[in-house]
Amino acid sequence: MPSLVRSEPEAWIDTRFVCHELRVVKNVTVTLDPEVARWARVRAAERDISVSRFLGELLQREMQRESAYESAMREWLVREARPLSAPGDVYPNRDQLHERDRLR
Repeated sequence: MPSLVRSEPEAWIDTRFVCHELRVVKNVTVTLDPEVARWARVRAAERDISVSRFLGELLQREMQRESAYESAMREWLVREARPLSAPGDVYPNRDQLHERDRLR
């Protein structure tokens, strides 16, 4: 029988389940190929988590990786350009750059 605690005259709290982490989550339905679904079930089972949580964590890591890449790209693009050679040096022309005799 559930352990019920009355907190307010109109509300009952079921104390059988305790939530230590409050998260707002959004349910999403996904369609997977059978092989992909099988892989996800195996990987989730190896981690002792649900497929839903496994996919959520996988997507969260991808989101963080993408965000980190975009941040690094922005940092790189705002850097001041530097010359590739000293002032007065002549850059090689196209033929010199693509000369294949040196590679053989």
